[in-house]
Amino acid sequence: MAGKAFEVSRRIDAPAASIFAILASPQRHQEFDGSDMLRGVDVDSPISGVGDTFIMKMHRLGDDYLMLNYVVEFEPDRRIFWEPAPGDSSRTPGNDPTKVGIPAGYRWGYILAPDGDDATVVTEVFDYSPLADELLSGGATWINGKNTVLESMAASLAKLDEICTE
Repeated sequence: MAGKAFEVSRRIDAPAASIFAILASPQRHQEFDGSDMLRGVDVDSPISGVGDTFIMKMHRLGDDYLMLNYVVEFEPDRRIFWEPAPGDSSRTPGNDPTKVGIPAGYRWGYILAPDGDDATVVTEVFDYSPLADELLSGGATWINGKNTVLESMAASLAKLDEICTE
């Protein structure tokens, strides 16, 4: 990835299509959330392409809020990325309601690479290019106050692995 990014990979004994179906279903994201910040989804429909949006119910440090996500990359069974944006004014600079829905420019996503007939290397990516280095350099404490970015991502992939191989 260009820019500044954290990446964590894991080999999962499942075909890319099965894994991608889970990643493209926002209603399933809470099942494999390693940050323990997701509380659900507002719309119960799968992602079908670039331009789709989905809204996640979030929780951080005692505060509930919404996050609007714009799908910016979508290649079935290979890649899916979205850019989060504040879904309510409590997450905008200065609690400015005119900033709701404007992406901050950072991205979350997954890259899937088949590894044999029924296995896939899944790479979770957090591209934080527009954010200040001091906020996240070295995988600094994640915003949930418990885990680093890398620990949260590794936990997400471990949970995804469990879901795909049970």
